[in-house]
Amino acid sequence: MEAQIQVQYPDPPPDYAMLDVPAIDTETEWKISNVHDPSIFKDGEMYYLYSTDVKVGGSPGAGIMVRKSADLIRWEWVGYALEGVPREAADWTGATNLWAPDIAKLGDTYYLYYSASTFGTNRSYIGVATSASPEGPWTDQGAVIKTAPGDGPNAIDPNIVRDAQGGYWFVYGSFFGGIHIAPLDEGTGKLKEEGVGIHIAARDRATEEGAVEGPYIIYNEDTGYYYLFVSYDSLYQDYNVRVGRSEQITGPYLDAAGRDMKDVAYRPQYEVGNKLIGGYRFSAGDGWLAPGHNSVLQDENGADYLIHHARPEADKNWMYLHVRKLVWTADGWPTVSPERYAGEREQDIPEQELYGDWELVAHAKYMDGIVPSYKVTLHEDGRAASEYGELSWSYDGKRTLSLSMQEEAADRSVDEPPVEVQVLAAWDWELKRPTLVFTGLDSEGSALWGKKLP
Repeated sequence: MEAQIQVQYPDPPPDYAMLDVPAIDTETEWKISNVHDPSIFKDGEMYYLYSTDVKVGGSPGAGIMVRKSADLIRWEWVGYALEGVPREAADWTGATNLWAPDIAKLGDTYYLYYSASTFGTNRSYIGVATSASPEGPWTDQGAVIKTAPGDGPNAIDPNIVRDAQGGYWFVYGSFFGGIHIAPLDEGTGKLKEEGVGIHIAARDRATEEGAVEGPYIIYNEDTGYYYLFVSYDSLYQDYNVRVGRSEQITGPYLDAAGRDMKDVAYRPQYEVGNKLIGGYRFSAGDGWLAPGHNSVLQDENGADYLIHHARPEADKNWMYLHVRKLVWTADGWPTVSPERYAGEREQDIPEQELYGDWELVAHAKYMDGIVPSYKVTLHEDGRAASEYGELSWSYDGKRTLSLSMQEEAADRSVDEPPVEVQVLAAWDWELKRPTLVFTGLDSEGSALWGKKLP
């Protein structure tokens, strides 16, 4: 008799208090709270997180918040990288705190990039500070790029990316003229040439619903593509993460439908970019609102993670760090786990573990705000019961589940293309128990999530 595969589930993670009013003025107790626009960086065996200066219920300190972790699960407060807003940045923008950092190590020196601005204007400033350690002390080196009203781009949300040939690039932008990329001088950490760089993503800038910001680019050696992650829409209401890819770092970045991420001819609400995550709610526990402004960790062990912030449905004034396992589809697109990371690893899952009740979340591109889950039952004979139509499913015996759905339209049935999803053994943060989840993309480039119920 063949030995039964034993599924390895994560151990229970720390249960950090939510909406923790007693700790609202104690920074060392913030752990994953008061995190906005997180940027991840690994140095040796330690993970560092740099984020926007924010505070629920009061004015934050200024200087870029720093946290660290040995496992991406348990986080420790380090402090502020800088002592307030550097003078040149404050004089140019009037900013009282710093936003949306990124960090890179060029040679033996750490470069911390920061944004200074005020809401609703592109009188903005990206500066850089240097250090011999990811924990500082940091020495400000002044401006990398500045913008003013009338300029095309907005000088916030920096990201430093290394291309396949070893060269470095500077990516930035939010609202206004969209996202730009320019070559970076590795010796100075600043731009190689004057100008705003090459335009790679845009949306209709007339409304908040037309926002595109928070760019982050990675290169995947296995697929040969560069991936541009951005956040769409209102950071308080319906933020969501989109992605396109390109064979060249300077674009064009196309989504799964072949649409260019800088083509504003499409309706800005939903038509461009694969949608990886938006607001959602499972049947148990509160939902999460406006997840976005991500960074991506490509760990040395081959595991990839999406790092972003999100707001609890119970009170959207709070902001929390989310770390999620990122997995890749067979045709080379990233998808993310429905549950926050708790130590799970990719592994083969026996088919019989899939039988039973699941709840699914379909992150359709046209959906704003929080998307609720719906129930599906996977039967042993390959049938599945759903309130939205007749389903069938198959499994490769390892970790790839294929779902096929028939939808009723007028007087006929419409066969939807099968959706392939990857199954993971994860931690159910809502029910505080181990469970199975799956993640994938449908034919429209929208995320489909599943979580197995008890």
